[in-house]
Amino acid sequence: MTAWNISERAAALHREALVWDNTFPFGPVCGSREAHLNSLVRMADSGYDCVNLTIASDNENMAAAVEAISSARAHFHANADRYVLVDGAADVEAAKASGRMAIVFGFQGTLPFERDTGLVEVFYRLGVRQALMAYNQKNNVGDGCHERTDAGLSRFGVEVVQAMEQVGMLVDCTHTGYRTTMDVFEVATRPVIFSHSNSRALVDHERNIADEQAKACAATGGVVGVNGIGIFLGPNDTSTEALFRHLDHWVQLVGPAHVGIGLDFVSELDALNGFVRRKASKYPAGQSYDVEVRVVDPEQIPVLTEQMVSHGYADDDVRGILGGNWLRVAREVWS
Repeated sequence: MTAWNISERAAALHREALVWDNTFPFGPVCGSREAHLNSLVRMADSGYDCVNLTIASDNENMAAAVEAISSARAHFHANADRYVLVDGAADVEAAKASGRMAIVFGFQGTLPFERDTGLVEVFYRLGVRQALMAYNQKNNVGDGCHERTDAGLSRFGVEVVQAMEQVGMLVDCTHTGYRTTMDVFEVATRPVIFSHSNSRALVDHERNIADEQAKACAATGGVVGVNGIGIFLGPNDTSTEALFRHLDHWVQLVGPAHVGIGLDFVSELDALNGFVRRKASKYPAGQSYDVEVRVVDPEQIPVLTEQMVSHGYADDDVRGILGGNWLRVAREVWS
């Protein structure tokens, strides 16, 4: 196949496919509301059909999370000509059919649940469709990936996983400590995901995950999303080639049906880098956080599609990785 034919086929696939990015930080840590909304425009221009917004994290308690959700819901309802707030998987497909962007809410952490598993259902009813267990540090559920211990899932954490599965909220093990993730896989009865995690076999960073974790995730029927943060891809490498290298590692390890995209795009890097410098315990020394972190841009995702095509990926596999795999898991888990 010629380079021209590869480009044409990739462009057609990208237009046709459901393109779903399962991680976009939407809070002040990563930029202003105006900057985030501008980023959503860039994503739409890059062919995105669905974006999961991190609406709160382990930086926020219950009240702060509710306030953030209220503000975001008001904005997206007021702009229903461009956005669809997602309740179920069918809304994602309907949004694409109508030329609008589907908006999903997620948590990067479980501290907004405080110590009340009843809040899991409350937040689900407010639109939260996934939550990761622990962001880098220990919380009520378990240990994060940068914690000095690796103690595993707490009793309360078991209750949280069970409550999430009961209401139909996706359990996410990104940012979470090794033993806690492996405990989650033992407890879970439905697909579990890593929304935005790269390969530790390729880049030995505590934020990346081991092959064993990815295999355990896939065994639940889940999906691993490739992440676009430069220090997790290589030496602050934000090339599309580096992103594809991690994606291809997952494809070869667990199969294309268990791989997706969770770019973790940051709207304003100065905001993130400043936050990282102020939170040394959350972003410890020796993990490359002292550099000015760079990120892969949304405009690189069509190029990633071309990389997959040029490396011989089947059309159905490309469609799945771009978003079909996230849709499959959503259909299975969301109530």
